[in-house]
Amino acid sequence: MNLSFFDQFSSPCLLGIPLILLSMLFPALLLPSPGSRWITNRLATLQSWCIDLITKQLMTPLNKSGHKWALILTSLMILLLSINLLGLLPYTFTPTTQLSMNMALAFPLWLATLLTGLRNQPSASLGHLLPEGTPTPLIPALVLIETISLLIRPLALGVRLTANLTAGHLLIQLISTASAALLSIMPTISILTTIILLLLTILEVAVA
Repeated sequence: MNLSFFDQFSSPCLLGIPLILLSMLFPALLLPSPGSRWITNRLATLQSWCIDLITKQLMTPLNKSGHKWALILTSLMILLLSINLLGLLPYTFTPTTQLSMNMALAFPLWLATLLTGLRNQPSASLGHLLPEGTPTPLIPALVLIETISLLIRPLALGVRLTANLTAGHLLIQLISTASAALLSIMPTISILTTIILLLLTILEVAVA
């Protein structure tokens, strides 16, 4: 019985093809085809508004030279939003509950930003390894600690995100199973459990 709770984290396949690939293609069907109503289409206007909002939130803290990251970061946000929300549907699979995918997305982007910072502003990048006003005897230890913290950052954040998503999906499945089992025995408790399930689902939508 315990093994079945973790079956949701294995990608379902049909004829050897992971079904998550098919489900990720469905949002692309919503993209409007070029035509006379390309700009005035309501769906195109909504998509443009969402992309503009995401880009504004991501690019506001950066200077103009950093705006060339807008396309890849916006595409990444849309990809993560799509697969996380699709993963909340029944009989689906969430790729971001796999540490391998999170690390595959986190490590190249982290390394790219690190190398870009060292190339463009080496003094400022290396200056982050030593807090201002550090006593002289503590300088070697703090540099070592900050370097290790910088190197393990993608791993730590990737593990944390994976744990959050995995725990949320497990809680949803456990509470829904308990609610269904208690429906015929204790209906009142089952209704309360369903309310908790609804609140947890709203929380998971926010996490996604």
